[in-house]
Amino acid sequence: MNDSTPHELPPELLRLRGSIDNIDAALVYLLAERFKATQQVGVLKAARGLPPSDPGREARQVARLRDLAHEADLDPVFAEKFLAFIVEEVIRHHEEIANGPAGED
Repeated sequence: MNDSTPHELPPELLRLRGSIDNIDAALVYLLAERFKATQQVGVLKAARGLPPSDPGREARQVARLRDLAHEADLDPVFAEKFLAFIVEEVIRHHEEIANGPAGED
């Protein structure tokens, strides 16, 4: 039988899973804070007629993140994909802010 109950699992595995759970929780809260800040950026850009996307900044951020990934022994390709996912979502939010709430005429 492959279903292990918690008392059958090695304590080290339980400790590591607890750490992973804590890290996942921290990531969620960090992403929430990041998106709160980028929402404010979107409002500022919309108020000033700036485009939702800034390709120059995005390129600098990718390079910066790749350097950080190397320093942290994290796969830079993964780090770049992760940032691309976040930036895509941020741009979508900025476009929504610039276009106003849906359903408004």
